[in-house]
Amino acid sequence: MAFVYHNSRRSVLSLIGAFMAASMAAAQLSSTFYDSSCPGVLSTIQTAVQSAVNQEARMGASLLRLHFHDCFVNGCDGSVLLDDTASFMGEKTAPPNNNSIRGFDVVDAIKSQVEALCPQVVSCADVLAVAARDAVVALGGPSWTVLLGRRDATTASFNTASSDLPSPLLDLSALITAFSNKGLSTTDLVALSGGHTIGQARCVTFRNRIYNENNISPSFATSTQGNCPSTAGDGDDILSPLDVQSPTAFDNFYFQGLVNQTGLLHSDQQLFNGGSTDSQVSTYSTDMAGFFNDFAAAMVNMGNISPLTGSDGEIRINCRTTN
Repeated sequence: MAFVYHNSRRSVLSLIGAFMAASMAAAQLSSTFYDSSCPGVLSTIQTAVQSAVNQEARMGASLLRLHFHDCFVNGCDGSVLLDDTASFMGEKTAPPNNNSIRGFDVVDAIKSQVEALCPQVVSCADVLAVAARDAVVALGGPSWTVLLGRRDATTASFNTASSDLPSPLLDLSALITAFSNKGLSTTDLVALSGGHTIGQARCVTFRNRIYNENNISPSFATSTQGNCPSTAGDGDDILSPLDVQSPTAFDNFYFQGLVNQTGLLHSDQQLFNGGSTDSQVSTYSTDMAGFFNDFAAAMVNMGNISPLTGSDGEIRINCRTTN
């Protein structure tokens, strides 16, 4: 028993040390990081994101999701953007990302403009963080001050992407654990889930919910079934909006949908299913300003997950490959 206790204590201390290291790295980020080295970068990214969203509103959700999927895998380090190489299998083809994450061409275009402005100064990880904010704003959502100074990873992890990205099939307790493992609170979990007020999901991710779950509006289930066949393999990639009321507007209708049992994903509806997060969902469903404030704060918290700073990592010239 003493041996078990010793190992448990060491694990706790290691976990505390990891969080302290992540906090110290996050503390090195600054909203003024590029003020001298690349003063035009924020306006350049904002203009490019606005143009991309004007061309396709769904791209706003895609850019937001890229930042999330980057940060949840070994921290906000741009690793999600790396293509596979002979030495590592990247994150793009991991099950949570394969045929799902998108927007790489837009990121490439933004990075090219940034490189022309300030060669090898601004990281791909920071481009993702700023683009996510600007995408939300472009669709009517809140703004926040993005802390900058992240550097880019020189490797990526297929296995970590497969294990650490929260599945749309998770129950509430598993969702809380997945976010807690990244240093994010339950309040952050619910607020960040509100990002599903924009974007779409593939039939394969919600088929079981609309055909087999009971905590779902019958009329919503029926209407959604019309766009998602019950047979596995049929129409797996057919898309449905995560927020059927206003799929291209960043608002609080996602939470109103949860109250009305029209959450598209199992993991969405888990936030309002008789559990500890019901009250937060109820509040957001009637208080959009409160949701916006908490979402902005949660995005800053998420952007602080284990960034590479100082001399760690590199500033990639091409976001798809290491230098």
